[in-house]
Amino acid sequence: MWVSLQYGAGLRTLRYFVAVAEELHFGRAAARLHMSQPPLSRAIKQLEADVGADLLHRSAAGVTLAPAGAALLDEAHTLLDEADRVRIRVAAAAGAATITIGILGDSSDRGATRLAAEYRRRHPGVEVRVPETDLNDPTCGPRAGLIDVALTRAPFAKIGLTAHQLSADPVGVVPCTDDLLVAHDHLRLADLVGRRWFQFPDRTDPIWQSYWNGGAPREGPVVRAVQECLQAVLWNGTVGMTPLGHHPPGELAMV
Repeated sequence: MWVSLQYGAGLRTLRYFVAVAEELHFGRAAARLHMSQPPLSRAIKQLEADVGADLLHRSAAGVTLAPAGAALLDEAHTLLDEADRVRIRVAAAAGAATITIGILGDSSDRGATRLAAEYRRRHPGVEVRVPETDLNDPTCGPRAGLIDVALTRAPFAKIGLTAHQLSADPVGVVPCTDDLLVAHDHLRLADLVGRRWFQFPDRTDPIWQSYWNGGAPREGPVVRAVQECLQAVLWNGTVGMTPLGHHPPGELAMV
């Protein structure tokens, strides 16, 4: 079992397993890892094939740990902690400094572009890793130990986090260019009553969900990334809020 883990699965799969084992739910684990559920399920099945044992008991009620899974969970924590220490020691020996910055799938943010340029100027020797994360977790993963710092948007639950506001951006509504909403110079939430909005998955931070849904429950397609939001407007005629600094494609407008 141990040899298979070292050479067959890898540290990433072990992190996947730890998330599922701690959450005891594939959906919550996928949200925590900022990935969709099918590849997570496939990775765990492959891990079980590698070790030659069932690690989880799956049922309609949820997930429980099998005896082999409980044993692996303890070993996985130890191995992952040691792997992190090894990475730090190797980076220090090589004289290389690294930082992982989580960002939402929101690469059109001009503020982030300016900040990145200034960071390169001040810290030319630092290797920066920038994984994009889904919109369902506005914190981008610090609680799961996936990142060092996040560049994201408020509001969200700040429990266990320290947040600093860098800027404040006005927001608008994105409809199709042939939508009657485009005739308005300005919109109020009352103007959007009865409209379908794109919305985030159920396990999304409720403060974040409420803000981007205009403070009220909505109906509409579930989205996880900026491009999915835009496609929901284009194909389903939904609306949703977005920072005014963004530039939607030509088929869409901003009010």
